[in-house]
Amino acid sequence: MSVTAGTIFDGTRTPLTVWFAAAWQMTSQKNGISALGLQRVLGLGSYQTAWAMLHRYRRAMVRPDRDLLSGAVEVDESIVGGVIPWVRGREIGKNALVAIAVEQHEQGLGRCRMQVIDKASSAVLGAFINANVTEDSTIITDGWPAYYRAVGKREHVRHVLNRRGSDAHEFLPGVHRVTSLAKRWLLGTHQGSVSPTHLQDYLDEFTFRFNRRTSRARGLLFLRLLEQAVTTGPVRYSDLVIEPGTGNRRANAPTGRRSPPASLDQPPANRPWRHTDPNRP
Repeated sequence: MSVTAGTIFDGTRTPLTVWFAAAWQMTSQKNGISALGLQRVLGLGSYQTAWAMLHRYRRAMVRPDRDLLSGAVEVDESIVGGVIPWVRGREIGKNALVAIAVEQHEQGLGRCRMQVIDKASSAVLGAFINANVTEDSTIITDGWPAYYRAVGKREHVRHVLNRRGSDAHEFLPGVHRVTSLAKRWLLGTHQGSVSPTHLQDYLDEFTFRFNRRTSRARGLLFLRLLEQAVTTGPVRYSDLVIEPGTGNRRANAPTGRRSPPASLDQPPANRPWRHTDPNRP
């Protein structure tokens, strides 16, 4: 049985050296890297190869047994996408609605969670809170009525905002800062070309980075990503293509034998003990 069986590398035709180089490019840079940027840096012959590699790593960035948020936790929603005329409040139109939870500490922010939701109802928001926040936490929200039932038995602190919402960033600074950073990252690294069908994968990458922003060495992020990659089950190309023909150039998976790109070519190592001396008896 192959050593890559049962991991995200299962069945890959791309050499592991290329996979490791992609992981390093993804974690060593502060803002990550796009699929087109990875293709250029590593000299990959296919955009689909770079795109699928990054998305497989994004699937590995979520640990199923990760600790829940605790303490004082801000919860709110935000719309990700462009401005649509005549759409107000929590109406999303063609955009995506994202639920956000952020730990509020005395000296800054803690960890965060982000999830794409279809509507801001009490059932949907309650499922998000139950899946990401401990029961003994204090939930801090705005005056949206759906939070009455969504928080469950947790302590609930409500801040009813004025109609203009000018005080939202004062009562919920954590979720507004995280939302701003996430949108800036999507517009910067990925030029805003993120389809709603794959938005959750990009939010998982942002969460992975944000929750490890205090790491002293970028190599630790590289180590954590590879540790989680070998414990995550296989992800096929067909699993990533949610809606064929739309979004990120979702053509058929590349076929044929793969070889390391020229960017990873290394000169032969100088090992004199491996050379045979013709004058030696």
